[in-house]
Amino acid sequence: MKKINKLDFSGQDIYIGIDTGKKSWKVTILTKDFEHKTFTQTPEPKSLVNYLNKNFPKANYLCAYEAGYFGFWIYQKLTQLGVKCIVVHPADIPTKDKERHNRNDSSDARKIAHNLRNGELIPLYIPSQSQLEARSLVRMRLEMKRKETRCKNQIKAMLTFYGVDIPDELANSHWSKRFISWLDSMNNNQALSALLLELSHLREIITKLTKQICSLSKQESYAQQVKILCSVPGISTLSAMVLLTELIDINRFRDSDHLASYAGLSPKIPVVIKKGQQDSHEDVMVI
Repeated sequence: MKKINKLDFSGQDIYIGIDTGKKSWKVTILTKDFEHKTFTQTPEPKSLVNYLNKNFPKANYLCAYEAGYFGFWIYQKLTQLGVKCIVVHPADIPTKDKERHNRNDSSDARKIAHNLRNGELIPLYIPSQSQLEARSLVRMRLEMKRKETRCKNQIKAMLTFYGVDIPDELANSHWSKRFISWLDSMNNNQALSALLLELSHLREIITKLTKQICSLSKQESYAQQVKILCSVPGISTLSAMVLLTELIDINRFRDSDHLASYAGLSPKIPVVIKKGQQDSHEDVMVI
């Protein structure tokens, strides 16, 4: 009888880079010493884990993919299945000039896997499911407010297009009940009626979302922090919830510069020098 040697990768690290897609994933698998293969698979974490368990049983699985359209559900699923996964910002992945000009799904997967093995990837902070849902709620209200503003601008533009002057008594009461009633009185304009219907619908959605956010702010996980933030002049409950759902945990920032960078308050400005002038800065714009 022949003796069959079973595969055993106990204690070995296996590095997986994933380029995610809606219909398929490109996956690159590396060991410490060589590249196993790059292949296409269905966009399912379970399929990947089954492949790993079959070909690299008992190994330590280390995986990475870019943040983006698919959010963090892949991270959550892989983590539940025993894979150590990180999500990285695409701009933070070291990229060679050749890779930048010859991009495809396979090369992206290989790049992620190699950088993961080299320890060059910086993982993003991953919020919990409840934190993500709270952030989505607050962001949705902000998006609805932007749509409301756009709708109002369209209505005012239509009034100007038809040469309709706003009565003096309503000039300083835009979007009050009286102003809306006056707009409704011009019911012979079907396009304007459609915009007013849209505005009414958006206002209903915004009111509902605002109530939900205010209710959320009274929950134990937010109430004390909201109270402290609202003690600062100019910060309302809604503003406090924007700050709390976007930052989530202030301790995840190394220092004030890290926080300012995250908030977009410390832009990276290139140094402009003249031709022939010596400068040690990396980001230089030569004129």
